[in-house]
Amino acid sequence: MTGKVRTRIAPSPTGFLHLGTARTALYSWAYARHHKGEFVLRIEDTDVARSTQDSTDQILASMRWLGLDYDEGPIYQMKRLARYQEVIAQMLAAGTAYHCYCTPEELEATREAQRARGEKTLYDRRWRPVPGKVLPPVPEGVPPVVRFCNPPEGDVTWTDLVKGEITINNREIDDLIILRPDGVPTYNFAVVVDDWDMAITHVFRGDEHINNTPWQINIFQALGAPLPQFGHVPVILGDDGQKLSKRRGAVSVTAYEQDGYLPEAMLNYLARLGWSHGDDELFTSEQMVSWFDGSHLSKSPAQWDAAKLAWVNAQYIKATPDATLEPLVAAQLRKRDIEADERLPAICALFKDRCETTVALAGWAAAFYADVTVTEADRAQHLTEAVRPAVAALADKLSGVPWDKASIAAAIKEVLVAHALKMPVLAMPVRVLIMGTAQTPSLDSVLSLFSRETVLKRLKEV
Repeated sequence: MTGKVRTRIAPSPTGFLHLGTARTALYSWAYARHHKGEFVLRIEDTDVARSTQDSTDQILASMRWLGLDYDEGPIYQMKRLARYQEVIAQMLAAGTAYHCYCTPEELEATREAQRARGEKTLYDRRWRPVPGKVLPPVPEGVPPVVRFCNPPEGDVTWTDLVKGEITINNREIDDLIILRPDGVPTYNFAVVVDDWDMAITHVFRGDEHINNTPWQINIFQALGAPLPQFGHVPVILGDDGQKLSKRRGAVSVTAYEQDGYLPEAMLNYLARLGWSHGDDELFTSEQMVSWFDGSHLSKSPAQWDAAKLAWVNAQYIKATPDATLEPLVAAQLRKRDIEADERLPAICALFKDRCETTVALAGWAAAFYADVTVTEADRAQHLTEAVRPAVAALADKLSGVPWDKASIAAAIKEVLVAHALKMPVLAMPVRVLIMGTAQTPSLDSVLSLFSRETVLKRLKEV
C-alpha cells in the first residue's frame, strides 16, 4: 500500500445514527487507525427538507460516546455548494454533463411506456447532445437539471474489499441527475467530489450502495480523479429477518447509552457483526485496531442479537473498575431523583457481577438510597411466624455490634445458632426486608453498606 490511508463516515442528518452506520464508522475508523491513516467525518446534509440540527447533534454525540475520534470534520456538504457548481461547470464545458429540461410529467410518461413494453425504466437521453442530433427546443419556464453523460456501453468492474470482483453493465444504468434545479447536488455526484477533494482512499459502506458504485466510478473517471477502494459490508438483520434501518426496527446509538450499555461493549459487539479475528469474542478497541486490516469481513448478513449484546455488556461491566462505573451509575440514579454518596463504588463492586447494564446496577443501588417495597407474595413466602422471632433477635443483636462486615457476620451466626436455623431460612426474609428481594450477594456484605439505622428500621417492618 502506498500513500496515506484516508477513510470516512458520511451519515445523513435525517434521523439518528443507527447501528448499521455505527458499525460502518467503526470499520472505517479501525482501518484508518490500523494503517496509521486518517479518518474523516462528513455530514451529507443535501436532503434539505429532511435534514435537521437535532439529527446532526445526535450523530456527533453518538460518535463521541463510541470514542470514534476523527481527524477532520465535521464537514458539511451544504457549505460546499460552490465547489459542486464549479465541478458541474467544468463537466458541462467538457461535455461529460448536460442540461435536461424534461418535466416530471414527461419522465413519468416515458416510464409508463417502458413498463408497458416490459422494458427497464431508464431515462431515454432525449436531451443528451450527440453529433448530428437535433435537440428539442428549450421550453420556457422549465428550470433544467444537469445529467451525467454515463457511458452507454461497456462494463464497470471493481474488486470489492468484501465481495471480490463485481461487474455491472452500463446498459443497466442511465444518465444520472447530478444537479437539481435548485443548485443542490444529488448524492451520487456530491459523494464523488467529496471523496476526491478529501483524498479518500478506502470507502466502507453498506452493500445497499453497490448499485450506486458504477455511477460513482464513471463520474470519478470522467473527472480524472483517483478511485478509492470500495468495501461493501452486508446489512444487519433484525429479529424479523429484515434489514435494520431508521424506518424499520433500528434503535439509535444514544438509546443504548441511556439504557446502560458501555461504549466499549457496543464497539466490541458491533465489530463482531460482520468481522472476526479467530475465535476471539471479547477484545479492546486497541486490539481491534491492531487486527483490522480489512480482511475477514463477512459476505453474509449479520443477525442482531440483543441477548448476545447484553452478555457482552455484562462482561465489560464485570471488568470495569468500580471508580469508572460510579459516575455512570450515579447518572442513572439521578434519573430516579436519587443522589448517591461515597458508598457507591463499594455498592458497584458488590453487585456488578449480577448486572448486564448500568441501569440494572442502579436498580440494586437504589435500595441503599430510597425506600424499598416488600411485595405481599414475598412477605407471605419468607416472613413467616416461625422466622419473625429470629429476625427480631437479629435486629437486637445488630443494634450493639461494631458496624463492619466481620461483626455483622458474627451476629448473624449467633442468631442462627440460638434459633437452630440454617442460613437461607434467616437470610431470605432479611434480604426481602432490607433490599426488597430474596436474592442478593452475601448478607453481611450487603448489610455493612447500609447505615445501622436503616437496617434496624427495615428489620422492624417485619
